[in-house]
Amino acid sequence: MAEAVNQGKLEMLREVFAPDVLEHDPAPDQGPGPEGFISFFTHLREAFPDLKVAPEEMVADEEKIAIAYTITGTHEGNFAGIPPTGKKIKARGMQIAKFNSAGKIVERWGSSDELGILKQIGGVKGVQSTAQTPAITGKTA
Repeated sequence: MAEAVNQGKLEMLREVFAPDVLEHDPAPDQGPGPEGFISFFTHLREAFPDLKVAPEEMVADEEKIAIAYTITGTHEGNFAGIPPTGKKIKARGMQIAKFNSAGKIVERWGSSDELGILKQIGGVKGVQSTAQTPAITGKTA
C-alpha cells in the first residue's frame, strides 16, 4: 500500500484491497472498495504531491497486521478547504488490516493525525488551555 501511495501508482490499490473491503474509518466522501481508496489518495496526493508513507512499526498475527506509520509531504494543493501554503507536514497514524487467504485487505481500521496536519498548515490555531475551543481558519469542507 505504501509503495502504491509513494509512487503515485494508485491503481495498484486494487491489488491490495478486496472489492468488498469493510472500511471502519472512511474519510469524508470516501466511496466503497478499492475505488474509494484510490479516490481518497488521489485527492491527498493533489494536496501533497510529494506525499510519502513510511511504516515505522508492525505487529501481526494469523489474520491481521497493525502498522504505525509517518506521513510527510508539502502542502501544494487544497486540503480540507485550506489553499496551498507550501508548508511541510509530518504526521503519525495507525492502521489495522485484516486479510483474506488471497492476501487482500478485507477489513480496515485506522486513524491519522489530521488535526496535526491542519495545525501545521495553519488551518487550526492552537489553544492555550483545554478550556479553550480551537479556532478553525479558512473554509471548512
